[in-house]
Amino acid sequence: YKAQDTNLDRIVALKFLPDHVSAGSAELERFLQEAKAAAGLNHPNICTIHGIEQADGKNFIVMEYVEGQTLQEKKSSLSMKQALDVGIQIAEGLAAAHEKGIVHRDIKPENIMFRKDGRVQIMDFGLAKLRGASRLTKDGSTVGTAGYMSPEQVQGMETDHRSDIFSLGVLLFEMLAGQLPFKGVHETAMAYEIVNVDSPPLSSIKPDISPELDSIVLECLEKDPNERTQSAKQVAIDLKRHKRESSRSRLSRAIP
Repeated sequence: YKAQDTNLDRIVALKFLPDHVSAGSAELERFLQEAKAAAGLNHPNICTIHGIEQADGKNFIVMEYVEGQTLQEKKSSLSMKQALDVGIQIAEGLAAAHEKGIVHRDIKPENIMFRKDGRVQIMDFGLAKLRGASRLTKDGSTVGTAGYMSPEQVQGMETDHRSDIFSLGVLLFEMLAGQLPFKGVHETAMAYEIVNVDSPPLSSIKPDISPELDSIVLECLEKDPNERTQSAKQVAIDLKRHKRESSRSRLSRAIP
């Protein structure tokens, strides 16, 4: 819900927890723990959590109201430069969260917002585990979410920050190539591909993509978490370096 915070006179967003999360349950305890940790995140690329409240026996999160569009709405119209900018901002937001030991677990286009000022923000920290997003078999999980899961999530294994890095790799691939790296027609087929089928190189779909950028993305999409890029911070560094080098080479081509 969009709401008015009457104490501080500001517009906020309220997210209510599902009804099955009852008072005193282990699930609610874990959620409160995660939400408290997420509320401690202060980063320009992460949506701020203002508080956790209760009314009429229902628990809800009060968060910053972000006006803008989701990446889901914008992804088809991004230039390569914009896609790199978005990737860098998501990687930097994730790096800040991972440094505090917080894993998102549900990085997908619907959870990335473009603010009106052009900044990109990650939404819904602390909510993913609660929704059962790390289990493909739960009712109500969609192919959209399924397509962004890491192999370890799909298999119901324990996940850490490297699972978010895989999901970031899927987002980067989709923004740059205009399609998902794994293309199962339904969830089970998608799950099989994520676990067993290597992603095609970006350059096989978009030949103008450089080998450097290709390898940055493919390293995020390694099946084995130990072989994947080990930190979101490294992804941000790699993308920034690539952006600098490609703008330098464009400049040198432009100057005869």
